[in-house]
Amino acid sequence: MEEELIKYFPDLNHPDLKKDILEYAIEKDILAGDTLMDVGRYVKAIPLLVKGKLKIFREDEEGRELFLYYVNPGETCAISLVCSERDRKSKIKAVAIEDTTYLAVPVRFMDEWMQQYKNWYYFVMETYRKRFEEVLNTVDSVAFHKLDERLLGYIKKNTEALGTDTLNTTHQEIANELSTSREVISRLLKQLEKNGVVKLGRNKIQMLS
Repeated sequence: MEEELIKYFPDLNHPDLKKDILEYAIEKDILAGDTLMDVGRYVKAIPLLVKGKLKIFREDEEGRELFLYYVNPGETCAISLVCSERDRKSKIKAVAIEDTTYLAVPVRFMDEWMQQYKNWYYFVMETYRKRFEEVLNTVDSVAFHKLDERLLGYIKKNTEALGTDTLNTTHQEIANELSTSREVISRLLKQLEKNGVVKLGRNKIQMLS
């Protein structure tokens, strides 16, 4: 666990802070498709990712999703930090899209470490800043971009985040995340394919340019 902490979270490499994390954090594994956090549940631990990838999104009562951001090794979920304060319930859902390993830091240390360790304070503030910018980009996309632009931006953002040119998903899943219908997404994807931007396959979308 110490090697993983040093490798992926070098900014937390203060001797006393590192000692506390190693003493109180628990290394946990979840499989691809498993839910780490769900809407309405209390956040009991802060996940420090050392392997895999988490997808963070909002979900309404009808199952429609709004993608917010990914969490990669060396990062944590900003919204879990927010919800951990004052024992609030989670407002988001976090799902592993790959087999994932993380260090679960009990939330009871949040306030103490924020005051005691500048390294932890700066880590939390930088996490807030980065995720806030990503959420603003999502809001801007919904508010100011046409659906075809949002769709193309969605494909680009997800393929770049996954480090591949091919997105494995269904038209219905994309429709859920962009709050529209499957028929509309299928029509727009066919137009993108006609324009030579993407290549469509069975539950696959390959970015060409």
